[in-house]
Order: sequence, then C-alpha cells, then structure tokens
Amino acid sequence: MEHIPNVFKAYDIRGLVDTEIDADFAFATGLAFARFLQIEREPGTIVIGEDMRPSSPELADAFSAGATSQGMDVIRIGLASTDMLYFASGKLGLPGAMFTASHNPAQYNGIKLCLSKARPIGKESGLVTIENFVREGSPIALRNVGVEKQRNMLEEYVDHLLTLVDVTKIRPLKIIVDAGNGMAGHTAPAIFARLNCEVIPMYFELDGSFPNHEANPLDETTLKDLKQAMIDQKADLGLAFDGDADRCFLVDERGVAVNPSALTALIAQRELKKHPGSKIIYNLISSRAVQEVISENGGTGLRSRVGHSYIKKMMAESGAIFGGEHSGHFYFKEFWMADSGALAALHAIAALGESSATMSELLASFNRYYSSGEINSKVADTQQATELVRKSYDSGNVVIDELDGLTVNGDTWWFNLRPSNTEPLLRLNVEAATQAQMESVRDAVLSVIRG
Repeated sequence: MEHIPNVFKAYDIRGLVDTEIDADFAFATGLAFARFLQIEREPGTIVIGEDMRPSSPELADAFSAGATSQGMDVIRIGLASTDMLYFASGKLGLPGAMFTASHNPAQYNGIKLCLSKARPIGKESGLVTIENFVREGSPIALRNVGVEKQRNMLEEYVDHLLTLVDVTKIRPLKIIVDAGNGMAGHTAPAIFARLNCEVIPMYFELDGSFPNHEANPLDETTLKDLKQAMIDQKADLGLAFDGDADRCFLVDERGVAVNPSALTALIAQRELKKHPGSKIIYNLISSRAVQEVISENGGTGLRSRVGHSYIKKMMAESGAIFGGEHSGHFYFKEFWMADSGALAALHAIAALGESSATMSELLASFNRYYSSGEINSKVADTQQATELVRKSYDSGNVVIDELDGLTVNGDTWWFNLRPSNTEPLLRLNVEAATQAQMESVRDAVLSVIRG
C-alpha cells in the first residue's frame, strides 16, 4: 500500500476509521497476516471475531477476503468480546483476529492478533513483520481460495468459564453490570443466566457510538452512573467492562471504585489456595500489597513490565498460574494465559458469594497503601524529562530500576514514570504508606517534570 499511517502499536493495530483504517487496509492486513502465519507454520485457519462498532463487520469482511485469497480458511464467530476470541483461539488451536478498538472512542477501530492457543502477537513477536508486509505489499499467491465458515461459540465460552470458577455455592447476590454499550452487553446475559444472582443491566444495548459514556472504566469518571446505581439499588457488587469486555472493574456496595490491585490480590489469594506454592505475576505499577499478599499465601511474586505481551511471555516461561495488571487486565494459565474480564468478575462474585462479608469488608485487608492513580504529563522530550527526575533522586537513600521506565523505591513509598507508546506523555504512578506522603512524593516528581 502506498501510504500506511502509524496504526501499528506495541500490542495491536488501532486507528481512525476511514482516514487510517479502511476496507483496503483490512484486506492488505488479512493478506499479510496469512503470509506471516504460513512462515510461522501455523494452522491454515484463522478465527475472526468482531465488536459492536459500525465499521467492524466491513473491516472483518475485508480482512477475511485478504486471508482467504492466500488460501487460508476462516471461521467467523461474529459478535464477541476479546476474551471470547481468545477462548476460540485456545479451544480450536487456531490463530485469531479480533476487530475492536477496545476502550477508544467511537471514531476508532483496530485489530488484535494472536497465534494459535491465544499466544500474543506484539511488536516483539511478529507485529513488525506483519506491518512490513502491509507496507511492502504482499503478492497474492496463485492458490485455491480459502473457505469462510460461521460458528457461534458463545455458549461454549460460558461453559468453559464456569469450569474455572465454582459459583454453585454462592448466596443470592444483587449485581449491577455496566456494559458501557460494549461487548459485555452480548456476553454478560449468557454468563449471568447461570448464576444465583439478580442482575440489573446498565447500557447493555450494543452501540459503538457509546451514547452514555466512554467504555473505559480505567477513567473513573465513566463509573459515575454505576456508583450512583449501587447506592440507589442497595446492590452487593457493581461490575464495569470496557468496550471489548476484556477488562473488568469493580464498584463496592458503598458506590466506591475498587483499586484493581486489590482485585489482583484477591484472585491471587484464591488461585494460591487451589495451587499452593505457585508463581503469580503482577506488573510494576501494582500496589506493594499484591506482592505482600502473594508471599503471605505461600506464593512467589514475579514483577513484570506493563503490557499483555510481556505478562503472557513471562507466564509461558515461568509457569505462573495468574497475572494481574493495575489497568484491569487479568491473565489465567487455565485460560491459555490470556486475559479475561469475565473470569476476573466470576472470581470476585465467587469470593463475595462464599462470604457473609460485604465487598468492601472482603477487600479491606488488601488496601494497605495510598495511590495517586495514573497522572499524565505532556512533555517535549520524555527521555530528557525522565533523566531530570532520575538526577533529582540519584543521591537519595532509594533503589532505582529501569524494568519499565523509571521506578524509584523508598522505604515507605515508590513511584514509576513511564513514557507513553503513542503520545508525548509521561505516565506517573505513586504509592505511599500515608495520603500525605503520597501527595508529597507526587507533587515533588510533577514539579520536576512540569518545571
């Protein structure tokens, strides 16, 4: 193709519909992906899922046409959450493509690619090769055109989830689910029909224009309606999913958003009861409480860079049974090391339903520190700004590491400063033993970054 915009990101493909990603681009990418899979000696069939964005069916059609032109067969599973696509890839043992822009606004779309058994494809594991094939233009091989078939896998997906978490012994719960007009509106009804729960749906209508709020629960402002509904309905638990439903965030019975690190700690504790002495992965912006809970429960904590391809690679190499990211991604060895918002939600429901405690009481022991949340600063030169921060802490009684950006560890506090993959931004996360100390460290670092 003559002009390819910068839509190939660290872990996926994402860009503006029509101006950056259109049917021609999707066709070229399908063709390039097929060529890449043939080189990798992957199976000759691709499973394709799509979200509810208006552009997804057309883009998936074009991608499928590109792949089948290379002799690859295609199985279309239709509307799906990203973790449902990973399930299909895992169960069928096939590479996959998911058409979604996750939590991005309505004008975006994209493609998440994986190898067979839901193994990740990112910049360091094939995405650069696929990008180069698209840019160079892949020759259409003279071979038989592949066959496209349809297969509905929703009930198989739900069946598998419920083999991984026992929800048969839970007390009756009232749960509010905010699908944000995203794919949880498709998957949640099938899942919750099997549970001993009263479900109050919010924004289950599939609508890629996101008329109620952006489907990005990492932005706490999008939880406003769910928080209020929790109080009004006197519900036990609130669940908020992002656009492609691979991430899940909790709101407790008080209408308070749950720190994702607390959910990581809860699931780690549950998994270590099933698999004593196992390894658990957490990313480096997770709370210190996560490592503490893993150790207290006899596990081994492994600290990872931010990003699903790093965590999945570390899981494969280490044999870890579970991995959690502060961004709301939760990875399970029993789910082909892929992330699943639904599976994380089921763990929270099972833990709450097996207990007489409220959600806030259940998680209280995991909330040990005060965190800033992620703070973004626009800077002219991310490397230069990071170096200024490093120099200001070099002489202090601290431990500095560069696993991912700059992490500075004090005795009762730490912060991490990472550049964005896509924008001239620095992302700051701070945690400390007290609110005052957290604010002091936060303000000191920001003053250096912002001058």
